[in-house]
Amino acid sequence: MEQKAQATEDFNSLNILYFLYKWRKPLIIIAIAAVVISSIVSLTIRPKYKSTVILFPATTNSISKALLSETNFKNDDVLAFGAEEEAEQMLQILNSDEIRAKISEKYNLMKHYGIDSTDKFKRTKLYEEFQSSITFKRTEYMSVKIEVMDTDPDTAALIANDIAALHDSTKIRMQRERALQALNIVKKEFLSKEAEINRMADSVKMLNRLGLYDYESQSEVTNEQYAIALAKGDQRAVKALEEKLKIIANYGSAYVSFRDNLELQRKQLNLLKTKYEGAKADAEQLLPQKFVVSNAFPAEKKSYPVRWIIVMVSTITTLLISVIGILLIENFKQFRAK
Repeated sequence: MEQKAQATEDFNSLNILYFLYKWRKPLIIIAIAAVVISSIVSLTIRPKYKSTVILFPATTNSISKALLSETNFKNDDVLAFGAEEEAEQMLQILNSDEIRAKISEKYNLMKHYGIDSTDKFKRTKLYEEFQSSITFKRTEYMSVKIEVMDTDPDTAALIANDIAALHDSTKIRMQRERALQALNIVKKEFLSKEAEINRMADSVKMLNRLGLYDYESQSEVTNEQYAIALAKGDQRAVKALEEKLKIIANYGSAYVSFRDNLELQRKQLNLLKTKYEGAKADAEQLLPQKFVVSNAFPAEKKSYPVRWIIVMVSTITTLLISVIGILLIENFKQFRAK
């Protein structure tokens, strides 16, 4: 109990106000030194400027569905802004290696960021610097914000605008690869169907040359004429009509088959033609994949570093560490004395 009371008395004697007053001179000197040193350090940090681009993703991916289809839906509106799904897709594209590589190459970022080209981990360092200097965020309004920090305000603005432009070219490149494959498939089917119809049409023309034009009506009329010729005893007419009936009998079923199948195949060709035209439009035409709310421009004021924050945080941190260090030293001395 006596030791506990003594510990409590020791603790009470280390009143914080008394402690600060006791060590006021060293703490003031430390604070002044921290302010001076942090101010000097902050002055050595190269300032960075921030440029921002804000985009809204577009909902339309297929030109044929949005503009050429007769049955358009709300999601195919070329003027509609994208929602959460489209914003996430935009972020994925903006974070792609393709865009990063093109920006790094165009602006020689390895040299710009001061990375040694012979360094074993140069790509890792470039990636880390890129990630810290260039960020992509989705806003609460489902838009996407591109922020670029750089020591050169003009470079920051140029990079931000180029990344926004590369979003379109990258997405269109990916879509076009698939659209060209679809176009080749539809084109092959369309040409194959067209060739098949041409062959059938040639067969029908050959039957036309034999005198077959309309099987049903020709058969009915020829049979009536044949009956009349028999009744009149006109052998010459009977013989001529028998030749016609023979042709109708021999080639009539083939003619009907070609004719009906040709009509069916032409309907299918029309459907394929519509698909072919749509696939061609998707593969060859360009439609912007985003809405630009605001383009980047060179910043007039630096965004980093905020020197007063650096000085304040450094000073407070130094004072806290100093106070803790002094407390530890005093308690250690008291412990040894006891």
